[in-house]
Amino acid sequence: MKKQQLLWLLFGAAAGLLLGVGAFTINFAKGFSYLSKDSAACANCHIMNEHYSAWSTSSHKAVAQCNDCHTPPGFIAKYVNKASNGFWHSLAFTTGNYPDPIRIKASNLEVTETTCKGCHSLVQHYDQTSEVHCTRCHTGVGHRIR
Repeated sequence: MKKQQLLWLLFGAAAGLLLGVGAFTINFAKGFSYLSKDSAACANCHIMNEHYSAWSTSSHKAVAQCNDCHTPPGFIAKYVNKASNGFWHSLAFTTGNYPDPIRIKASNLEVTETTCKGCHSLVQHYDQTSEVHCTRCHTGVGHRIR
């Protein structure tokens, strides 16, 4: 066998292995469920069960899904946000390197705060750039805090 053929064979085997492991991982982790609006997908990871349960019993369940508050508006922005969060969440949960209870990251807090202020006209008069966060006073909204 020629060296070039051997390299292509090794490349094909590595690509096949990578695709196989990736397909298994996506199937095992219910990866395609994250492309939907279904809030139950957020509870695929056990660490989110408490948050999902809190949302399920909150007044927000009647008006918003998880994606409505935790992803920015617009098709591209939404799926870029989901892809980024999906990668970092998968890495954190796979390695076990995450705080318990989990905490929202600054970039995701900004998205959520913008949504709060967008839906609740009562707070429209507050400066959108204010450092005061809705969750400063409304700590139990959407999710229970331990």
